[in-house]
Amino acid sequence: MNGMNTQTRMASSAREDVAFYRRVRAVLPELARGLSAEDMTAQSMPDCSPGKWHLAHTSWFWEAMILSAEPGYQPVDPQWGLLFNSYYEALGERVARPDRGLITRPGVEEVLDHRREVDRRMIAWLGEDRGDARTRYLVRLGLHHEQQHQELFLMDMLHLMSHSPLDPAAFSDEPRSAPAEPARGGWERFDGGLVEIGHAGGGFAFDNESPAHRTWLEPFEIAADLTTNGEWIGFIEDGGYARPELWTSDGWATVKAEGWTAPLYWRREAEGWSTMSLAGRRPVDPAAPVRHVSWYEADAFARWAGARLPTEAEWEHAVRARPGALANAFGEAWQWTASAYAPYPGFRPTEGTAAEYNGKFMANQFVLRGSSFATPEGHARVSYRNFFYPHQRWAFAGLRLARDVRRETTRNDADGFREALLAGLEGSPKQVSPKWFYDAEGSQLFEAITDLPEYYPTRQEAALLRVVAPDWSARFGPGAVLVEFGSGASEKTRIVLDAAPDLAAYVPIDISAEALEAAAERIAAAYPRVKVRPMVGDFLDLDPLPDGIGEGRHVGFFPGSTIGNLDPDEAVAFLRAARDLLGEGALFILGADLVKDPAVLIAAYDDAAGVTAAFNRNLLVRANRELGTDFDLDAFRHRAVWNGPESRMEMHLETRRDMTVHIDGRRIGFAAGETIHTENSRKFTAASIAELAEAAGWRIADFRVGPEPSVALALLET
Repeated sequence: MNGMNTQTRMASSAREDVAFYRRVRAVLPELARGLSAEDMTAQSMPDCSPGKWHLAHTSWFWEAMILSAEPGYQPVDPQWGLLFNSYYEALGERVARPDRGLITRPGVEEVLDHRREVDRRMIAWLGEDRGDARTRYLVRLGLHHEQQHQELFLMDMLHLMSHSPLDPAAFSDEPRSAPAEPARGGWERFDGGLVEIGHAGGGFAFDNESPAHRTWLEPFEIAADLTTNGEWIGFIEDGGYARPELWTSDGWATVKAEGWTAPLYWRREAEGWSTMSLAGRRPVDPAAPVRHVSWYEADAFARWAGARLPTEAEWEHAVRARPGALANAFGEAWQWTASAYAPYPGFRPTEGTAAEYNGKFMANQFVLRGSSFATPEGHARVSYRNFFYPHQRWAFAGLRLARDVRRETTRNDADGFREALLAGLEGSPKQVSPKWFYDAEGSQLFEAITDLPEYYPTRQEAALLRVVAPDWSARFGPGAVLVEFGSGASEKTRIVLDAAPDLAAYVPIDISAEALEAAAERIAAAYPRVKVRPMVGDFLDLDPLPDGIGEGRHVGFFPGSTIGNLDPDEAVAFLRAARDLLGEGALFILGADLVKDPAVLIAAYDDAAGVTAAFNRNLLVRANRELGTDFDLDAFRHRAVWNGPESRMEMHLETRRDMTVHIDGRRIGFAAGETIHTENSRKFTAASIAELAEAAGWRIADFRVGPEPSVALALLET
């Protein structure tokens, strides 16, 4: 059967795999094309490998990991394993790493011939769409392994060229896919809290990126920009390499032993500093991010700058929570972190021979995040963990500074929480406002609740909003401003924004600064035509709207049936204050849940997975963390109750035993069975919504009810 017929018979997935394989495998030979055989054989230091070795090793990998598993498979050359195995103990003896430059045979052309034969075999194997799930993962692993060696090839070639007194250029231009992003200046602040990092599934990841897990972060700031060459020159001129107080003990010993006075490849010329690049020796650009510094140097610079290196969790959280906030997070230089390379909780290496890929190196190294200009396109991820020893400098590595945020900056919030908690628990019955649910973790838990099968309000309201938004947005007029109260993740906002293309501005208001910042960043990125002006605050105590948002009609947006969390007097006061804030001619979109079968309601507030219970108990978790209280979390259980006479769902935390809790030096007694009333969620009828709106000075312009389980949306006008 000829090749055309074989190609026709390939499954779509197999064709995609073959195309991806061909594309990735074509890169290394192309990088090597303009280099001499001598360039490809020399080894400049034990940490580097000859270019020829990278070409050969990556071909050996496919045979060792994939093809050799086939019954009766015969390798292209049985000696390839001895010559080009890197560090896999389970696969037998190999040439020691420092001696790779002594492998003069096979020559470059023989290595390329071998590579072409391995490619032929692998393409045939992929075309047959073979292998189980584990083998398919190993194929992806092999492709990403190949991409790692593409960057290593460039690192090693630059190091080799730097040893020549001729300062030769390996390439006419530095190989990169995009220019560096412009500097932005300043610091990005994050409130921290309990955050999730690591690979959570979907797409390829190395085993060391898993499992996704939660970790606690204190408030921090991280520099919007990478540290520049100009800043590094300031460090040098201030005696940075001659001041032992800036360095760790091992770092200072290395500086003295190696004679470091500047980053690797830098040289002081009569006209200033120069550096070696893949395109030859060039003047140091003061505005460009610094490269080729070790962890020891990055740590010393951070200390000199009055800052520190970010942890890898801080880096990942910052990039996840506020995409685009950090200039050159990817594509310019790997960024050293303060985190030792260690396994995540629950780490399990890849099964089989590939178990040696990452786990065996989890000692004495530090993690770098992001990617460099030499990292192949599509290879970087927010969860990617690169790692090097602290003295190594030949990687395309730089740094980005971080610093702690003084706790005093959040004291007002803590004081307000403390006062509210004391007032609520010293009363009878005990109660706490639901607004204190929404720290960063509480906001995340609530978003998880909205995805639960039992929790109908979010999806029912979103579906109804998609129906009414085109009609109602036509009433906004040009240059309107959407003001969302208690915005959370701002997911429903997108429905309104999509339906109102001439909206001028969006003002989200939320009590959780971190959740607000992350949501505002996502909206700003998705809708660049809209001015996004977030406001941190309590929607029950409203500040004036920010300046510069436009002169169009103001439209309030209060979805999610959050109005039901307020008692009747609070609800009227809020709607009246919102009317005053929005001004004459304003509109207001109000979401409300409707009275329905109590069984449906109770299931929505007491889900089988226990997410709502965790959301409720997080109030006590927050109190223990922020206020130093001593609630026994296991002694409280979540209760969801339908209160028919008041038409509301209630959430309580019920004590299982008698106890005493200490808050700010005061003793709060609890009897077994006593509850903390944490939330009400009133349910409405069309009549009660109309009565509420009229009491606050609004009138109903339109009222829509969705299918069962029904929620309602009301359009109010002044």
